[in-house]
Amino acid sequence: MDQYELVRTGHRVYGKTISELARLTGHSRNTIKKAIRGEPWRYKERAHQPFPVLGDCVKTIDHWLESDRDKPAKQRHTARRIYHRLVEEHGFEGSESNVRRYVRFARMRLGIDTSCVFIPCDPEAGREAEVDWGTAVAILSGEEVRLKFFCMRSKYSGKHFVRFYRCERQQAFFDAHARAFCFFGGVFPDLIYDNLTIAVRKVLRGRDRVEQEQFCKLKAYYSFEARFCNPDSGHEKGGVEGLVGFARRNYMVPVPEAASLDELNETILGRCLAYGNHKMAGRDRTVNGLYEEEKGHLLSLPEEAFSNVRPCDGRADKYATVIVDKNRYSVPSRCAGFRVKVLLHVDRVEIFSGAKKVATHERLYGNNKWCLNPDHYLDLIQQRPMAFKSARPIRQWRESWPESVHALLERFCSAQGETKGIKDFVTVLMFYRDHECTEVEAAVELAAEKHISTSEGVRHLLIRAGSPAAAIAPLTVTSLPWSTLAPPDVAVYGQLGGVQ
Repeated sequence: MDQYELVRTGHRVYGKTISELARLTGHSRNTIKKAIRGEPWRYKERAHQPFPVLGDCVKTIDHWLESDRDKPAKQRHTARRIYHRLVEEHGFEGSESNVRRYVRFARMRLGIDTSCVFIPCDPEAGREAEVDWGTAVAILSGEEVRLKFFCMRSKYSGKHFVRFYRCERQQAFFDAHARAFCFFGGVFPDLIYDNLTIAVRKVLRGRDRVEQEQFCKLKAYYSFEARFCNPDSGHEKGGVEGLVGFARRNYMVPVPEAASLDELNETILGRCLAYGNHKMAGRDRTVNGLYEEEKGHLLSLPEEAFSNVRPCDGRADKYATVIVDKNRYSVPSRCAGFRVKVLLHVDRVEIFSGAKKVATHERLYGNNKWCLNPDHYLDLIQQRPMAFKSARPIRQWRESWPESVHALLERFCSAQGETKGIKDFVTVLMFYRDHECTEVEAAVELAAEKHISTSEGVRHLLIRAGSPAAAIAPLTVTSLPWSTLAPPDVAVYGQLGGVQ
């Protein structure tokens, strides 16, 4: 094959870029562009490529390259290493660029460098999917956060699933699989991964792997097989590698903003569902058309999703918090000192005292973070009102209070004194337990209009707002029960007096 044919075939059939072909052939980018456009080839193939600067070093380089054939991929000569060896061992005085140019030519001549050559494949419908993780930045509730996103892509149809998580841990990994299988409507028999530690405990020779115990349970539950790429061989799952970049460029530019992670994932799910009205290169049907075909070839989903809850035991400390996964979660102050049960979900933490659930929190990721529910401390603060201003859960809560609530606190303290006013104000805060936030705040605003300075007054307003007075029907004689009673028998009185 001459170079003209090599360039055109490499570009049209194998999708080689102009830069790749320029590096492979040694021709300029402009020359490569002309060949691709079909313009006449004005260069003749040299019978012999001269490298006069190298001299006898040519044979040495060929020997080193030939000896690399049976060596591990990571321990073979690079062009730079060859150059340094020539300088150190043979006193070479030429430039590194000459060495690089010859090494590229020699590898092609010797048939050694086949790393950029790929075999065209036709995936089987509903058989294989590829899995990978990516990283992106998003804005949640006005704060910029760094998130991980999970990707699963069908090799046959190109349909894909993307979902954000706060971490790349095993629970998130398992949750993503369960959601992806629901998205596709079934399970792919073969899933292709790189050697991520949440699935692989140890990489052995060849394709052998020691897999993580919980990952084996996930495989057994959904009945799929895992295939792992060779180390540093991401091209073996090039489809999902491309998806990571595609999702980042198309779903995350501009930087997505949302009120919560759930809202962000709903948006991304909509984008995934909308994807697929186009045709991939070399396919005669759209992505959605191919996807509809392959759905019938997928394994059926189990009746119940994989259990992805991790139970653990804990004890509430003197701060009424339970340490779970290096972070603290509050419980009602009455639970301090008692043992509790914890259910650790991917997105939340549930805490039980006996059979009763006492707390639910959004799960924290990282170390030494606190998640405090102010309601858990209100009873204790009411007993110790002077701790109100410095209490961490109250200080965090106050940042979200409307101005009317702050004004109510000042009015209570002014009318009742600081200590009594705070205790009475805490009673108002306890109303949030049984009423909606909007209802309490509406009652507080009405209390300001009516100059009410006690919790009983606010409670009365809440009751009136929640239970409007029912219309009272007027009483009528016919509606009374005694209207149908028989008239009294006067003769009875005579009998009582002894009169016959």
